[in-house]
Amino acid sequence: MLSRLARPATTCWSMGSNYSRSQGSRFVLRDTKTWIISKGQTTIAAEVGGRAGAAVAGSTAGTTSRVVGWWMAGCAGMCFGAVVLGGVTRLTESGLSMTDWQLLGRPPPSTAEEWLEEFEKYKLSPEFKYKNFDITMEQFKFIWYMEYGHRMWGRTIGAAFYIPAGIMWARGMFTPAIKKRVAFAGVLLACQGLLGWYMVKSGLDHNNFLGPCDVPRVSQYRLAAHLSSAVVLYSFLFWNAKSILKPALEFDASKITPQLNKFRKLAISSKALAFITLVSGAFVAGLDAGLVYNSFPKFADRWIPEDILAHSPVLRNFTENPTTVQFDHRILGTATLALLTGTAIQAQRLPLPPRIKMAAMAMGAMGWMQVGLGISTLLLYVPVPVAAAHQSGALVTLSLAMWLAHETQFLKLLKKIPK
Repeated sequence: MLSRLARPATTCWSMGSNYSRSQGSRFVLRDTKTWIISKGQTTIAAEVGGRAGAAVAGSTAGTTSRVVGWWMAGCAGMCFGAVVLGGVTRLTESGLSMTDWQLLGRPPPSTAEEWLEEFEKYKLSPEFKYKNFDITMEQFKFIWYMEYGHRMWGRTIGAAFYIPAGIMWARGMFTPAIKKRVAFAGVLLACQGLLGWYMVKSGLDHNNFLGPCDVPRVSQYRLAAHLSSAVVLYSFLFWNAKSILKPALEFDASKITPQLNKFRKLAISSKALAFITLVSGAFVAGLDAGLVYNSFPKFADRWIPEDILAHSPVLRNFTENPTTVQFDHRILGTATLALLTGTAIQAQRLPLPPRIKMAAMAMGAMGWMQVGLGISTLLLYVPVPVAAAHQSGALVTLSLAMWLAHETQFLKLLKKIPK
């Protein structure tokens, strides 16, 4: 894409314009840019100077309509909403209220008889037998509608993805590269729906709750898989939408320093650690680990809880012991905060574009907010509004880390330049 103005020579990034800085050239740039915007087109390929830039551009060449980008962004936003709604469904313990699954869904009960029939199905579940045996019809309706809303929102995402995808594919609006990405997202979305029911089934099997201390709930492993796949789908759509609507900054390869290259690695590490911490939160939710040791920074009066390795073999503790799961989540959260903060500070010290500095600062600030929400959730014994904000904040933090990593992706060209 053409830039607005040429950058000063002292900066390390270049927007690839070969026009002079004369007044007439600026008018040409403005008119050309206006024409491109009016056509609603953008390019995914970044035009980076030198051989390395040509190689990158050649691998992702092709012009894609901005309509495709906005469609992907809309689907990504809907996936974000599904993750938030799923978190609230889990926090309100509504996920096991519907004991059957249909591909295209069904309308909710509309008569007293239909509600009674639905309630009788729920009475056969382990959750009712061992936990909610005194639930009223009104309480049942609430948790049923929560789960129903989550499922129907997922089906709405499917309609918003597959129908436009088919139309745009038939009209030739996808480049070969975009076709592969759309196909991958479509497969991932289909698997996500099936994985959701696979998760729910684990909480409906009476054989999973035969022990005296077993609590009826879904498998934490399947919950983590369900959340992880949803986040991967969201991240994939987010990344590709941004590549179309606002491509990554282009850099002058000859001016990339080792410090800038290291900063790119920091950005990638921030994204990876934010994702890992988010997934560890799924185990916290799956085991209700937020309800043990509601103190901070110590675990009661100890820095390391005494039952941290209570299960045998030892590896089971990391995914099945609520104390260990909470301990790991705290450590990961602290490590993530340290990395995000260090990355944000480093960004201000380097000769980077304002867009990158802003992304880094937003990511660092969100890291502190997210930790504050996590501590509040713990000390307040997991109230639904605060816990839901904490779960949503995890995805916001990851989104900001992806934004930063996307903006810095072409800093890697340094290793292709001869010394």
